[in-house]
Amino acid sequence: MKNDPDNTQTPEGRTTRPAAGSSHSPFSILHSTLGRVAAGPRYGRIWLACVRYSVVRAMMFRFDFIMWSIVELLWMGVNVALIAVIYEHTDSIAGWNKYQMMLLIGTSMIIQRLMMGFFWSNIFELGRNVRSGNFDFFLAQPGNVLFMVSTRKLDLDSLMNVFAAIALVVYSLWQLGVAPTAWQVVTYVLLLVCSLAISYSFILLAVSLTFWIIKTEGIEGSYFSLTEFSRLPREAVKSVIINVAFVYVIPVVVVSNIPANTLLRGISPAHVLWLAGAAAVWFSMAVFVFNRGLRRYASASS
Repeated sequence: MKNDPDNTQTPEGRTTRPAAGSSHSPFSILHSTLGRVAAGPRYGRIWLACVRYSVVRAMMFRFDFIMWSIVELLWMGVNVALIAVIYEHTDSIAGWNKYQMMLLIGTSMIIQRLMMGFFWSNIFELGRNVRSGNFDFFLAQPGNVLFMVSTRKLDLDSLMNVFAAIALVVYSLWQLGVAPTAWQVVTYVLLLVCSLAISYSFILLAVSLTFWIIKTEGIEGSYFSLTEFSRLPREAVKSVIINVAFVYVIPVVVVSNIPANTLLRGISPAHVLWLAGAAAVWFSMAVFVFNRGLRRYASASS
């Protein structure tokens, strides 16, 4: 009989096999979980090293950093000016007044600037690295491949404009005379994290198709088209097809609407669970597709 590493012999010489599922026993799961927790500080140090690298790089090219920060700030200003112009001719859009709409726009900008600052450049380069074979560099790193791919560098110009977006949200609340409670603020921040996870998952899922499809630039760029829906009040989406597609299937509308409504109208447990559940589903799906693609990757040196 062939040697089977999963078989064991009893003192009487009989061969036995561990019970099905024993590899997923509570002890093995606990060991795996503790291993991830223990690795947390190490990954934290790696991320901080990446932050230092990004800061040094930005300071080496100060003019580019300043110019891109100004360009992004002007782009945000154009969006706010557009809302101001529209509300010169109307008092309400789908039940949202001027400053409620500005709060929604500010929330959408926070999510986009965080996405651009922390993940966009890294994930976007993933496609190019896979196509060129430079992805080998990440496979050689002593850490989780997805973590190394996602956090190698930061775009500080985008992160700087997060503060401008936060200022717009605070200004809108002040104009509306709304003073959210501490729990509302905490929930708002947690919902932003969920929205960021959905945005990250969408672009990771799109770029991971590079493992199967050579050219994915059009799919990658679709992220910016979809984010346009995040600036719309959910009440303004009247078409049944668009409502199903961009509220339930691809929740690009609710990623900003639910956090904004939390500040304006209070915490809705159903909406919180909805967004958190959507984030969990999208993130799990994106990681699954990435890992499947990783198995297909053919090294440039092979």
